[in-house]
Amino acid sequence: MGAGTVLGMTRIDKNPQSGDSAVSVRGLVKHYGETKALDGVDLDVREGTVMGVLGPNGAGKTTLVRILSTLITPDAGQATVAGYDAVRQPRQLRRVIGLTGQYASVDEKLPGWENLYMIGRLLDLPRKEARTRADELLERFSLTDAAKRPASTYSGGMRRRLDLAASMIGRPQVLFLDEPTTGLDPRTRNEVWDEVKRMVGDGVTVLLTTQYMEEAEQLASELTVVDHGKVIAAGAIEELKAKVGGRSLRVRPVDPLQLQPLAGWIDELGITGLATSTVDTESGTVIVPILSDEQLTAVVGAVTARGVTLSSITTELPSLDEVFLSLTGHRASAPQDTVPTDTREEVAV
Repeated sequence: MGAGTVLGMTRIDKNPQSGDSAVSVRGLVKHYGETKALDGVDLDVREGTVMGVLGPNGAGKTTLVRILSTLITPDAGQATVAGYDAVRQPRQLRRVIGLTGQYASVDEKLPGWENLYMIGRLLDLPRKEARTRADELLERFSLTDAAKRPASTYSGGMRRRLDLAASMIGRPQVLFLDEPTTGLDPRTRNEVWDEVKRMVGDGVTVLLTTQYMEEAEQLASELTVVDHGKVIAAGAIEELKAKVGGRSLRVRPVDPLQLQPLAGWIDELGITGLATSTVDTESGTVIVPILSDEQLTAVVGAVTARGVTLSSITTELPSLDEVFLSLTGHRASAPQDTVPTDTREEVAV
């Protein structure tokens, strides 16, 4: 099954073993040869919420989703979804989930309605129910006017909405969205966000992997940041911002060659609670998370003592992108727009 495979079957009663966490992961490990895609990952997703999983290319996000949706098995650790074990109870688990990957999984030769009806029948829905469900979802995702057109004639945004509709055929309790807005224009991305918010409003739990910081801020109530297969931070967005500093101090020297030395001098201050400064060569600034006015004064004093001539010095609340930068040491890269093969996808993790 590829990244866009749709999983899910007719909704069943909630597993009484699931508790308050719709998804629970403990010590998850997965290797691809010598590459450790996941290295002891822990996370919990509360029911009826959106958990954003952030990380650069190769961080292990897609591998995590593939394990949780039973497409691959872990080498160690445990993962449960709606109370079902991903390894010991894959059949039951598949009945309560939906999955939408980075690329649309619909049959482009079939009209939109037939795509949804076919998936409904594959999921063992009676003919009448499959027809009704297809009609409902086409209306919900604003695709009724295009219902009889082949999916190949749909725009990128329409295909993505059809893909989301397909993932909802089985009325899943938990929906996995693996970088669902890759390659979409801003207007279409906003449309997808609106649909995800509507799903959550209906009680669906969502695990969202993304490299778009704005997307995470728009949709997620909590975040887990992964890098090199490890969880390096987790919590509510505001908690993560507080962790790296209540504000960001941007120091821009006149001489760009002083960027790295300046960052080192600031780090030498050893201010309690001060996260490591980072260098943004694109803007020519050293970014310093600070927690208080006293820390701001200390940084300015250190710069002055070194005789560095500044072009500007400003403070601002940290963006989520700056939180990511502070935690990982690099900015989030834009998702790739090329379709990987299954083999390349597994290797790329």
